[in-house]
Amino acid sequence: MHPRTRLRVGVLASGRGSNLQALIDAGQKADFPAEVVLVLSDKKNSYALERASMVGIRSIHLSPKEDDFYRKLGDEIENFETDLICCAGFIRILPPEFVSRFSGRIINIHPSLLPSFPGLHAQKKALDAGVTVTGCTVHFVDEGVDTGPIILQAAVPVLPYDDEETLSERILVYEHRIYPLAVRLIAEGSVHCVDGVVLYSGNVHQGSSGFISPVTE
Repeated sequence: MHPRTRLRVGVLASGRGSNLQALIDAGQKADFPAEVVLVLSDKKNSYALERASMVGIRSIHLSPKEDDFYRKLGDEIENFETDLICCAGFIRILPPEFVSRFSGRIINIHPSLLPSFPGLHAQKKALDAGVTVTGCTVHFVDEGVDTGPIILQAAVPVLPYDDEETLSERILVYEHRIYPLAVRLIAEGSVHCVDGVVLYSGNVHQGSSGFISPVTE
């Protein structure tokens, strides 16, 4: 990464972009050490692109049907001098060549306490399993599906009346809290990923499974 006053963040999004909005809102605060400078989507009508354009952030649609889609995606990221890539509802598995190109610079947020319930429909999986606590996880992206080193987690109780929709919405509240926090820690140099291991420095709690932020209702 090159020296900057603020970390330059690029966001990959496919849907409504609520986590993108949380990152945009954080970046508009004077004391936040990062800013979203680029939003890329594989969906032409993604509301994430509209969120970006409304506040003057460069927004680009790339069709996954194009040849060399991931190479072009990476070229846009590099051309815009992006330091960190945040996946925010990007419903695609990044190929090994893309992950390798930006090794240690891609993070994702997932609506479960990984390694439990990776992949799609994590909230439904939690309900079907009958767990009493689930949550969300920010992790570095590796070549697997939601298998990368964990940065932050927030625990969310599963309540007796929960269905997939209500549980998803309550988890989302905490996604919006811990995603900007993870970006802050990376921007401040408090979190690094070295050889597939998350290293913490400063006042960040260090644990064998990453920093756990339990939440009570």
